[in-house]
Amino acid sequence: MAGGNALALRLARRELRAGLKGFRIFLACLVLGVAAIAGIGTLSAAIEQGLAENGRALLGGDMELRLVQREAGDAELARLRDLGTLSTVRQMRAMARLTSGAEGRTLVELKAVDGAYPLVGRLGLQPPQAPADAFAIRDGLPGAAADETLLTRIGAKVGDVIAVGDARFILRAVIADEPDRAAEAFSLGPRVMIGLDALASTGLLQQGSLVNTAYRLNVAPGGSPREIGKALEAEFPDAGWRIRYRDNAAPGIRQFVDRLGQFLTLIGLTTLVVGGVGIGSAVRAHMATRTRTIAILKSLGAPAGLIFRMFLFQVLAIAALGIAIGLGIGLCVPVALGGLLAEQLPVPASLGLYPLPLLFAAGFGLITATLFALWPLARAQEVPAAHLFRDQIAPDRVRLRKRYLIASGLLIAGLVGLALLSSAEVSFGLWFILGTLIVFGVLRLAGRGVAALAARLPRPASPGARLALANLHRPGSATASVVLSLGLGLTLLVGVALVQRNMEDQVARRLPTSAPSFFFVDIQKDQIADFTRLVSAQAGTADLLEVPSMRGRISKIKGVPADDYPVKPDGRWALRGDRGVTYAATPPEGSRIVAGEWWPADYRGPPLLSFDARLAEAMDLKVGDNLTVNLLGRDFEARIANLREIDYTTLSINFAMVYSPGLLEAAPHGYLATVRATPEAEPAVFRAVTDRFPNISVIRVKEALETADGLLRQLSLAVTVTASVTLVAGLLVLAGALAAGHRQRLYDAVILKTLGASRRQVLGAFALEYAILGGATALVALGAGTLAAYGFVTGILHADFVFDAPVALLAAAAGVGLAVLLGLAGTWGALISRPAPVLRDLAAG
Repeated sequence: MAGGNALALRLARRELRAGLKGFRIFLACLVLGVAAIAGIGTLSAAIEQGLAENGRALLGGDMELRLVQREAGDAELARLRDLGTLSTVRQMRAMARLTSGAEGRTLVELKAVDGAYPLVGRLGLQPPQAPADAFAIRDGLPGAAADETLLTRIGAKVGDVIAVGDARFILRAVIADEPDRAAEAFSLGPRVMIGLDALASTGLLQQGSLVNTAYRLNVAPGGSPREIGKALEAEFPDAGWRIRYRDNAAPGIRQFVDRLGQFLTLIGLTTLVVGGVGIGSAVRAHMATRTRTIAILKSLGAPAGLIFRMFLFQVLAIAALGIAIGLGIGLCVPVALGGLLAEQLPVPASLGLYPLPLLFAAGFGLITATLFALWPLARAQEVPAAHLFRDQIAPDRVRLRKRYLIASGLLIAGLVGLALLSSAEVSFGLWFILGTLIVFGVLRLAGRGVAALAARLPRPASPGARLALANLHRPGSATASVVLSLGLGLTLLVGVALVQRNMEDQVARRLPTSAPSFFFVDIQKDQIADFTRLVSAQAGTADLLEVPSMRGRISKIKGVPADDYPVKPDGRWALRGDRGVTYAATPPEGSRIVAGEWWPADYRGPPLLSFDARLAEAMDLKVGDNLTVNLLGRDFEARIANLREIDYTTLSINFAMVYSPGLLEAAPHGYLATVRATPEAEPAVFRAVTDRFPNISVIRVKEALETADGLLRQLSLAVTVTASVTLVAGLLVLAGALAAGHRQRLYDAVILKTLGASRRQVLGAFALEYAILGGATALVALGAGTLAAYGFVTGILHADFVFDAPVALLAAAAGVGLAVLLGLAGTWGALISRPAPVLRDLAAG
C-alpha cells in the first residue's frame, strides 16, 4: 500500500505539471467559500476578544450590581464599600428642554454619576475638563454634559441652560467618549449626564419611577468578583440585584455578535456547498479530459485503486492550495472591515490570529472538496477501460462500491458535525442545516425534472428551439448542476429580500395604522387623573390607555433559581434583565387567552399570574405552575392561571406578566399610558404634557421606529451582502458548467454553421436554452425562498407574512438574465470560431 501511495503521489505530481487550467473554477469556488467562513469567524472572534479586553471599561468596574426602582439599603452599601472601590450610577428616561425656547425639548437618557465615576476608563468631554468640574455647582446652577445629538435636536450650545424635570443645568460640555455606554440597554434619546447629588433636585425620584441604580465595584487586590457575587447573594438573598462581571460586560452585544456570526457562517457554509457543486463539475470535466490516460493505464494493468488515489491526491493538493488562499483572504477581512465598522462597534475589534475559526473554515473546505470530488473519482475508477472512450456519448450506469457510499455518509456527517460545533445554538444550526438540505434536494430534483421534461416535450419545428431542448437533456448536460448552483444563490436572495420587505412592512406600513402616537412613562399615582383629563381635552386624540406599571426580575421558575433553570434560546431574553409587570381585573387588549381562564374581576385571593404563551413554551411552563418574581427587593410567588398569545406588533401596552388585583396595588408604582393623535394634534399633545408634567417622559413612537429601522437596515445589509456571496458562488459554478461543455458547444456551433445556419440563429438557439434553464431555476428558487421567508417571519418573528410580487418578479428576471448573459458569454468563443480547424480536430480525435 505504501508503495502504491508513493507511485500515486508521483503520478499526481506529474499530472499537476500541466497546470491548473481545468481546476480554476474548482479553486475559485473553494477559495470563496473558505474565505467567507474564515473571514466571518475571524471577525466575530476579533469583536468578542475586543469585548473581553475592554470588559472592565464597558462595565465600569470588576462587577456591577443593578437594582430597579430602589436603592441599596445601608447594610448593603456598607458591605459593598468593604469589598473595594465603589461607584454609584443612576439612570432613567426624562425630558430635557431648552429654557430659552418653547420648542426645544426632547426625550433623553439621564445618567447621574458620583465623584468616583468612572472607575475604569476616562470620560471624554469637549471642551476638555474633569467630570467634577463639569458637574460642579457654579453661579447657583449645577453643570451637565450631553451628546452632540441633544444640542442639534433642541438647538442648544455649550453654555446654554437646560431644564430636566424641576431642575436647571448649565451645559458645560459635549460627551465625546463615554466608556461604559456600549454595555447599556437600547437608548431612545441622547445622553444627558449630571452629578449624582443633583438628581434629587429634578423631582424625578418619586415612588414607582423607573430608575436603574448600578453599583460598580473594583474589588480589592486578590479578590474574585464571582466569589464575591456568590457571597453577596447568600448574604442578601432578597436584594433582587442583577450581578454582571467584567468577563460578560455586554451580554446583549455578545449574543448579537454570536448569533449574527453564526447565521453568516452558516450562509458561508451554504456558499461552500454551492461551490461544492462546482468542484464536482470541475472534477468530472477534468476526468473527461483524462479519459485516454485512464484507459491506457487500465490497459497496462494499473489497478483501479491506483488510478483513484492518483487523482484523489491531485484533488487534495489543489484543495489545499484553495484552502490556504481562502484562509489568507479570511485573515484580511477584520483588517479590511475594521475601519468601516469602527463607528458601529462599542469597542475596537482586537486584530490577531484566531486558530479556531480558521480550523473550522479549513475543515469545512477539506470535507466539502473531498465529498463532491469523491463520486466523479469513484465513477472513473469503476468504468471499464473499453467503455471510457464512449462514456461521454453514452454514459455507463455504474454502481459505486459500498465503501464509497459509507465514505460519503461519513463526510456528510462530518460537515453537519462541524456546522453544529461552530454554532452557538445547536437548535438554530440544526434547523438551518435541515432547511439547506431540503432546498438542496428540491433543487437537485428540479434540475433532473427540467431535463426529463425537456426530453418528453414534442420536438419543435424550429431547428433552434429543437436544439435548445435537446441541449437540456443530452448526455453531459449541465442542467442539473446549473439549477442547483444558481438556484441556491437565488433562493437565499429571495428569502432575505422577502424577510427584509416583511420587516419593513411591519415597521413602515402596518404599525402606523394601529400603533399609538405617544408612550408616556413615569406617570405618578397622584397625577394620573389630571393627566387623563389633560390629554383627553386635546383635540385630535383618541384611544387613551393607562396601565399601572412596575419592573421585576424573574428569580425562580417552578421553585428553581432562574439562572439554573433550562430555558430554550428564544426565551432567555426574559431572564437577562428586569421585565415590565402590571395587574389587571380584565384581560388586556391585544392578547388572546390560549390556556386556562381569566380570574373574576372582583378576585381577591392568592396571587395569580397571566403569562406570555411563547415564553411559557420556552420555559416549559403550563397552567398551574409557579413563577417567582423579585419586585422591589422581595420575591413574590404566584400560580400561573392562564397563558396569553400576545400581538406585540400593535405596539400597544402589553406585558408578559399580568398579576391578579390585590398583590401589587399597595406597592409603589407608576403608570404607563398611550394615546393616538392626528399628525396635526401631535405637537400640541407633546407640549401640553411636557409643560404640565416635567417628570413624565414622552416617547414619540415614530422616532423609536426610525431608530429601530436604522438598526434593521444595517443588519439587513450584512445578511444581504453575505447572501450575495452565495449567488457569486452559484455564478462561478454556472461558469464552470459552461466551461466544461465548451468543447461540445464548439462542435455544435461549427456543424450548424457548416450546414448553413447563421450566427444569429445559433445565438438564438443557445439564448433560448439558457432562458428556459434560468426561468425554471428562478421559479424553483422563488418557491423555496418564499417558503423559507414564510417560516422565518411566522415562526421566528411571529408576524403575518406578506408576499411581495415585485420581489418575486425581480428574482425571476435576475435568474433568467444571469443564465442567458453568462451562457452566451461562455459560448461566444464557439460562435466566432472558424469551422475548418475545428472539423480537422474532430476528424483527428
